[in-house]
Amino acid sequence: MRIPTALRDAAALAVKELGVAPSATALTAAALRATLEAAVMQAALDAHYQRHPDARPSLGDLAVAAAELDGHPLADEPERIHQAASELVERHPDASPEDVVLWAEARALPAA
Repeated sequence: MRIPTALRDAAALAVKELGVAPSATALTAAALRATLEAAVMQAALDAHYQRHPDARPSLGDLAVAAAELDGHPLADEPERIHQAASELVERHPDASPEDVVLWAEARALPAA
């Protein structure tokens, strides 16, 4: 497998200076393994949602989970996050869970 010189040099530098792996080869193999595992997991999840579309979490559900993972104060107010998701998706159908949390936070601020 041919790896671009700049990428190979960056891997060698990361190994030498940051100690991210025992060797550039080990770093490359770990990155490739992680990418392949993620691709397989995503394919399995996509197949599951294709067979069971009602199992797919809503944008509000994903936003609540993102808030919980981040320890955001609004994680304790899932109804507010779900409302923000409903409002935001109307204008921005490609909004991310993080966008929803930000919108919910902005809506929670007192009017100046």
